[in-house]
Amino acid sequence: MTERVALATLPTPLERMPRLGKLLGVERLLVKRDDLTGLAFGGNKARKLEHLGAAALAAGCDTLVTGGGVQSNHARITSAAAARLSLDCHLVLDGLSPDRKTANVLLDHLFGATLHFTGSAHDYNELENEIERVGSALERSGRRPYVIPIGGASAPGVAAYADAAAELLEQLDAHAPDTIVLADGSGGTHAGLLAGLPASTTVVGVDVGTRPELATVVARLATEAASTTGRREPIGAVRIDRDFFGDGYGEMTPSGLEALRLTAQLEGIALDPVYTAKAMAGLIGRIRDDSIDPTGTIVFWHTGGSVALFADRYAETLSAETRRG
Repeated sequence: MTERVALATLPTPLERMPRLGKLLGVERLLVKRDDLTGLAFGGNKARKLEHLGAAALAAGCDTLVTGGGVQSNHARITSAAAARLSLDCHLVLDGLSPDRKTANVLLDHLFGATLHFTGSAHDYNELENEIERVGSALERSGRRPYVIPIGGASAPGVAAYADAAAELLEQLDAHAPDTIVLADGSGGTHAGLLAGLPASTTVVGVDVGTRPELATVVARLATEAASTTGRREPIGAVRIDRDFFGDGYGEMTPSGLEALRLTAQLEGIALDPVYTAKAMAGLIGRIRDDSIDPTGTIVFWHTGGSVALFADRYAETLSAETRRG
């Protein structure tokens, strides 16, 4: 394992989803509850920030700098991690500052982060460039920033999920699952799991419509994570499912709304409209079209994000869906 600071509640539970599994005809459907990592309402970024925070402290930095969409889960957890580690935090978010501070934006403010809004629509590469610009400006002013790419998708952050793969295998008594399905945004979680799991496990990343050249990035990050953690280089093709992000990043889809409702009403588990609902829609859709074998062990990796359910932009649609369900 790589160096880390304690921020997350680990190990996270591995639970059965019997009612959803029965509906889909799956013999063994499990969920890895990384929505329960604890820090700032939980999510997969808490694991990554244990490693990224350790790297920042080791480098003598005094500020964390990162960014994402206006309702970024990564930004929210980074602001909380900075507070825990006595570091300042600067967040670069796309679009305009919302009139009402709700959901993740409210928590960013509560945890004491300084927010910078780009004023433009979500563009992954431009947002990364702006994060770098804010970091450089802070450095020129005499600060010691540690710049984290969107989603924590750098070698230390990705290594956290190679270690998480080992945690999963221990929970399964070393019996590797046949298939893992997860939301793919910046690609770091997918890459870390590829680095930590045997080639017999198929890891399917459901693209949520955020990062260009996602498959290439996942392959590169997986190789870096394997090298960082002393594991074998991952082999085989990177599996990205691009059929479920709809009109783009952050836009809700009918299949995502169905997945959100089914998971809530059958298993009592909340998903979010941006990431995990689309990933669950991918799992459900691929079981229905026989692309995923229902007789194997299938794990849905819940990466968190349910705080976004409380954002104004989703409230009306979700309220209508609740009434319909």
